[in-house]
Amino acid sequence: MNKPGSIFGGVLLIAGSCIGAGMLGLPIITGIAGFFPSLLMFFCAWVFMTLTGLLLVEVNGWFPHQVNMITMIEKSLGKGGKVLCWITYLFLFYALLIAYISGSGNLFSTFVSGAFGAHIPSWTGSLFFVLLFGVVIYFGTRKVDLWNRVLMIGKILFFLSLILIGVKYIKPKLLLHTDTSKALFSLPILITSFGFHNMIPSLTAYMNRDLKRVRITIIAGSLSAFLIYFIWEIIVLGIVPIGGSSGLLESFKMDREGSQALSMVVKSPWISLFAEGLAFFAILTSFLAQSLSLVHFLADGFKVTKEKKESVLLCILALAPPLLLSLIYPQLFFKALNFAGGICAVILFGILPVLMVWIGRYRKEQFSPYEMPGGKMALSIIFGFALFILLFQLSTMLGLVKLPH
Repeated sequence: MNKPGSIFGGVLLIAGSCIGAGMLGLPIITGIAGFFPSLLMFFCAWVFMTLTGLLLVEVNGWFPHQVNMITMIEKSLGKGGKVLCWITYLFLFYALLIAYISGSGNLFSTFVSGAFGAHIPSWTGSLFFVLLFGVVIYFGTRKVDLWNRVLMIGKILFFLSLILIGVKYIKPKLLLHTDTSKALFSLPILITSFGFHNMIPSLTAYMNRDLKRVRITIIAGSLSAFLIYFIWEIIVLGIVPIGGSSGLLESFKMDREGSQALSMVVKSPWISLFAEGLAFFAILTSFLAQSLSLVHFLADGFKVTKEKKESVLLCILALAPPLLLSLIYPQLFFKALNFAGGICAVILFGILPVLMVWIGRYRKEQFSPYEMPGGKMALSIIFGFALFILLFQLSTMLGLVKLPH
């Protein structure tokens, strides 16, 4: 048997899958409620997503070999669950890609405006972004992997540089702003930001099905993401005020993410450089990973034979719909992330894992070397929390609950 993968390497995989473009929007939508209420929401989202991740570890223990989400769901929930998995998986990835493409357009427009003083419509940046990096995806996993390594280094360097320079601009009194009535609006995007569940089957195989090591990796990796988000929140919320033309509320209305708000408040070319650089690397690493995952999901679903390069048709099928939607509705960064987290991710990575474990444990008597403690009470609480987020997001979309203004 091969030596199991390192826990440290697994932690980096989990943290890396969490920390992407969604990180950019976190300070804006959480900061409206204030630093301390948002910290409570961060903790709730982290606990919820970590526990549902551990439920999927239990489900993985039912199988002697590596499986994907569709196989896991079909075994426990039947063909109806499989259809629901297909629908939510596609909606989740399309919503994420819409957010990334929309965010890239806004970022490109801001960069050109600041560097050259010229106004460029956001759609030109989105189109350029997809055409250029869609080619990278077409050339397959190896090319994406090589690009991702370079981009991850860039993301880490720009993040550390932004922290070192930004610390001196922090105003502690800004962190005392509190409006608890706005706190719940951040939960959907927080759910997305702790999403690593689609990696669990691969991680289990990487650890040679040592479920104890998998559990340690998941807890440590998600906690690492929590700590990085915590630092990012302090930097942005300690610098960007709630009101004003460049404040959090205005940024939310204008679909500006955290790095853009920072560069507009602090008139420092270095802050602008590192903030925009961080945004670029975060969006691009997320875009490449999620686009390739969607292409592979479609290839598996449509039984397309794997070749040296990806199928042109599948690449178009993966990228064209989100590109068209982002061009027609350019201000979709927060809306898409909220939909992805509040609807798709909650169903796919919250509700379905609970149902799988409940049916597997108590009806089909499936055996797993690991069983998450807490029994039916724990499963009921997790399911209730997931259902609450889902209903809250649906109420927001239907206008029954008003967005911050």
